[in-house]
Amino acid sequence: MSWAERALGESLERAGAVEARLEGRWPLYADPASGHWTTTARGSWTGGFWAGLLWLRAVMGGSPADRATAVGRTAALAPWLQADTATRGLILWYGTAFGVMAGDASAVALRDRAARTCLDACDPELGLVPWGGAFGGPRELARVDGLPGLLRLLRLAGPGGEAAAQSQLDRQLGLTTGKRELPPAWRALPGGAWEPYPDPPPGWSRTVGWLSLAVADTGDGDRRRALLAHPRVAARFAAGSPAVPLVRPGGPPDTSAAAIEALAALKLAAWTGRDSRPAGRGGAAPLRDRAAGVLRELVAEHLRGGRLLDGCYDADHGVATRHELVWGDFFLAVGLAVLTSAIDPFAC
Repeated sequence: MSWAERALGESLERAGAVEARLEGRWPLYADPASGHWTTTARGSWTGGFWAGLLWLRAVMGGSPADRATAVGRTAALAPWLQADTATRGLILWYGTAFGVMAGDASAVALRDRAARTCLDACDPELGLVPWGGAFGGPRELARVDGLPGLLRLLRLAGPGGEAAAQSQLDRQLGLTTGKRELPPAWRALPGGAWEPYPDPPPGWSRTVGWLSLAVADTGDGDRRRALLAHPRVAARFAAGSPAVPLVRPGGPPDTSAAAIEALAALKLAAWTGRDSRPAGRGGAAPLRDRAAGVLRELVAEHLRGGRLLDGCYDADHGVATRHELVWGDFFLAVGLAVLTSAIDPFAC
């Protein structure tokens, strides 16, 4: 058994043990010393990652009991259909993807409802599904963490959904990659103008990961090449770059960002290997090697008993700055599953 297979097994075993203690609540982040989880009643924007992790466990292990648990968790995400938030993509795509892969009819039905709901939420004047007001703050924002999952759901909603997904991605890429510092969030102004919004700030650890994941899922070679040519993006995927980015300059590390980037690199490598025009210097091998190196370092230096530590939930407010994060666990597990060829890179 390889190091990656062992680490994947530890992570999935940990997920099962945590689920047995949650009593229906949803995990957000866990204390690095005690392992105690801070939880929420409805799952917040991270609930889909927990349901997805449980589905991955069920798919890998084949246990009927694990499958039943995953089915129940995914069904519990349905109230998020009505929430005013672009993070419905994170919640309802990642919470259903492995269930759909496993042939679960309820996951298919929820995903299809989510696709139609997301298309209905598109604002034609803004050219996107706005960030929304479910979590407070300005509603009419364009944020990089509103892309993954959402674009894939939109594309399932027919020709109108495909056009909406293209519009959303082009809007966000035009705003964010048009600046060297990659501002992750923008606020709409009257008359069709946009201005950078300070939360999250430029230099945010997860900007490159979320953008790269969304672009990798499009299958569009021109967008991939343009993104990988941006100096900040190229630096993150370069051999020898630190595996784990800082949540902001001078801030704590963010292993969850590294895990997102690793999966994005594996997806980009998969597409690059099929392209007649490579998306990066040297083709697919450097991207896959980068992903493997990042995952290996995460496992060797930050994984303890199936727990990916040193993730940062909210540095500005001092919340869970060196903790286990539910989405960090999810993307690490998925990245390891892809690296070991247990699942297809585009299974989720």
